[in-house]
Formats: sequence, structure tokens, C-alpha cells
Amino acid sequence: MNYLKIQGIFLRNIFLLKRSWHRIFSIFYWTTLELFLWGFITKWLEGISAGRTVNFTVILLGALIFWDLFNRAQQSIAVSFMEDVWSRNLINIFIAPISIKELVSGLALISIFQGFLTFATMILLASLLYAFPAFQLGIYLIPFLINIFIFGWTLGLFTIGLIIRFGPSLDILAFSMPMLFYPLSAVFYPLSVLPVFLQKIAILIPTMHLFEGMRFVLANGTISLPHLLWAVSLNLVYFTLGIMFFYWMIRVAKKRGLIGRLVTD
Repeated sequence: MNYLKIQGIFLRNIFLLKRSWHRIFSIFYWTTLELFLWGFITKWLEGISAGRTVNFTVILLGALIFWDLFNRAQQSIAVSFMEDVWSRNLINIFIAPISIKELVSGLALISIFQGFLTFATMILLASLLYAFPAFQLGIYLIPFLINIFIFGWTLGLFTIGLIIRFGPSLDILAFSMPMLFYPLSAVFYPLSVLPVFLQKIAILIPTMHLFEGMRFVLANGTISLPHLLWAVSLNLVYFTLGIMFFYWMIRVAKKRGLIGRLVTD
């Protein structure tokens, strides 16, 4: 073997790594995420008193179903946009007589369609396989679903804006953006498990209030108005900022000619 060639291949990838912050980020983030997630779950399980009855099937399966719905809401918007990038169809979208509002509305509609297909499938399987009480949340299910979709759309629009501005090399965000919020969303464990300084950050994340509120409904049979109001308020602010960021990135891309780069890179 020629070790100079091996060295050349190694150095080429090192140079690519040095010039790509998202590649460096991916090396460290996923391992840190797993450490946070399973560490906090373990801490929560150890802290549960022996005499307390906890229905882990309902709590964990419910959290998984709602998280997957949130994940689908974001990915449906971002990946649907990326389909036009990958198929070199994006230029046709922007020269067609379609407004940005119509584009966003269409992406939101496909997100709702795919999200509910996924949600219905998971609910059906969880009910059949694990006797999951699908309708235990009752009417309280509706505000949770609405807020999950809104925050998913917010992240989807933010992701598209970044891709438009910085190019298709960030397409990994179309699949992984929700995972950035995973550790602080208190999906599988309560907020109280997190260290105090992380709790202060998690309060500003809508998904934390949604999952805490869901557990409150399952445990008490009634809705937690503080968590719901927090989620709604944060969603209104973030969705407004997401729309503004999306429009801003499109204006910047048109001004600098970046849209054409999306279909040539």
C-alpha cells in the first residue's frame, strides 16, 4: 500500500472537517444527546419512590407518539422543500405564479396530512400491541396537537431559511433540527430532573410545556393551564419570528443570486 495516498485521503477529509462547522457539530452533538437523554431518564427512574404507581406504558408511549408527531411536522415542511432542491425544480417554483404565502400554506398542508397519517398509525399500533389508552387525553388532545404542529412549522421554516442562505450542505438539518431540542423538551422525563440552569432554558421551549402538560393530563385528568398558556405564547412569538426569518432569507437569496446555487451545488 502507498501510505502517502492514504495520508492524502485522510488529510482531505480533515480539511473538509475543518471548513465545515456542521460536520464538527455532528461529531459531538449526537453522543452528547444520547448521554443527556438516557442519563436524565435513568435519574428520573431512580428518583421515583418505591410506593408510587407509575404507568410507564402510557407515559413513555404517549411521549414517543407526540414527539414523532412533532418530528414529522417539522420534517414534512423541510424535506418537502428539499425535494425541489434535490430534483432541481426549485427555480421553477420561484418563477411560477406562486406567492410565498401559497408556498408556505402548501407545505403546512402536506405537513398536516403526513403528520396525521403517522399519528393515526402509531396510535392504532400502540392500542393494539400495548393497550395504549388512545383517547385518555380526550378533548385536551386538540390544543396539544395544534401547538405541536405550529412549533414544528416554525422549525421547518427556520430550517428552510438556513438552507436557502447557506446552501444544500445544510440539508442534514431538514432531518435533525428537532433533535436539537430533544434534551430540553422533557419528552421522557419531567422538567424537575434537569439541572436548575437547564430548567431556566427549557422554560423557553414550547415542547417542554407540551410534554409536561401531557403528563399532567395523564396523571390528573385535567389540563394544566399554565403550561398551555406558556406553549401558546411562545409559539406565537417563535412562529412570527420564523415567518420573518424565512421571508428575510428569501429576500437575501434573491438579492445575492443564491437560489440558483441551490440547484447547482
